[in-house]
Amino acid sequence: MLAMATFVGFVLLVTALIHLYLWKRLVRDTTVPGRRRRVGGIAVLLLAVLIPTTMIVTNAGVRWVAWPGYLWLALMFYLLVVLLVLEVPMAVARLVLRRRAVVAEPTAAAPEPALVGAADPLAGGATADDHGGQPVDPPAAAAVGQPDHDPSRRLLLARGAAIFAGLTAAGITGYGVRTALGAPQLDRVQIPLAKLPRSMDGLRIATVSDIHLGPLTGRGHTERIVTMINRLDADLVAIVGDLVDGSVAELGDEAAPLHDLHSRYGSFFVTGNHEYYSGVEDWVREVDRLGVRVLQNERQEIHARGGVLDLAGVNDVTAHGSGLAAPPDYAAALADRDPSRPVVLLAHQPVAAQEAAKFGVDLQLSGHTHGGQMAPFNLLVPLQQPVVSGLGEVDGTKVYVTNGAGFWGPPVRVGAPPQVTLVELRAP
Repeated sequence: MLAMATFVGFVLLVTALIHLYLWKRLVRDTTVPGRRRRVGGIAVLLLAVLIPTTMIVTNAGVRWVAWPGYLWLALMFYLLVVLLVLEVPMAVARLVLRRRAVVAEPTAAAPEPALVGAADPLAGGATADDHGGQPVDPPAAAAVGQPDHDPSRRLLLARGAAIFAGLTAAGITGYGVRTALGAPQLDRVQIPLAKLPRSMDGLRIATVSDIHLGPLTGRGHTERIVTMINRLDADLVAIVGDLVDGSVAELGDEAAPLHDLHSRYGSFFVTGNHEYYSGVEDWVREVDRLGVRVLQNERQEIHARGGVLDLAGVNDVTAHGSGLAAPPDYAAALADRDPSRPVVLLAHQPVAAQEAAKFGVDLQLSGHTHGGQMAPFNLLVPLQQPVVSGLGEVDGTKVYVTNGAGFWGPPVRVGAPPQVTLVELRAP
């Protein structure tokens, strides 16, 4: 409970700081004091409140807030990225303007001799005596001690940067929405396994993860994925976690099309971290009722084409408790098996391979990372996971990570399109 409160507090602090920065660059720097600045400040404040409000009320079942809230979250992120990239060129531009202003600063002209008390009878100007005996040129006097740093140019520069950032962020977000809501792309990958019998060469596993049924999806999202998988006519179907973001009562109808999955040797599922936020016991029972076997720290022998392959599955690394919410138990799933057989492990997070490798796992199929979902997040994922997307290796165990077929949070994908993968196992 304390950890969750700490995390929420951290998120609120980061959100506040980001919006303060956006107010500085998009409102304060682009306006003069007055009504427009006040209106802009209020707008930024409301948008800052919208993000935590969206997360709270969406979890409470109020779905209509999800679209504006999560879209602003994505737009906010890309505004932040673009403005940070612009900081260096903007600083250089401001420095150039300041130097030009100093060079162009007018200086007082040398005084011309004049008689004390004399006045210009044509100009009707002041006499020298009116200024302590020194002749003064009125325009020059106004310029002395008042360097013009041309605030209008600085204002124009700030507005140009704000417009550029706004258009760029909006364009990236729009592209990301179109990608995330579009059909998943089909990737095919061939992975050689040294222990795979020649008779099982070409065994195909349709792999999907991170479907993330939730407030921004619908039954059609599941139906499209099921139809796509069924067209592959695969030998096995593997759903490697994060199926849902909500309870069975809320999302049972959206998950129902999973009942129509078909393959030669069965469909299998392992839990992801989001199942443990959504009532894992209920979902394990529901998925099993739909005809998809849940592998919870156990393995299944797959007899195909005259050979045998061990298909194992472990609970997600975030699981804790007992029963259906028990943490991953690699020994229960992988120990005491025939070492001559190839074993494929289903584990939601790629990091599980660090333990799986100790049991001689030949191949691990995972998801969780979303491929980064929104670049440049893909650059941060390696801080936590050994493989971000595609095929990699951890301590001798091959790890294939699929991007996932859905999205979490913003309905946006940039640089990591939704994906269903057909994994084809090859004998040496």
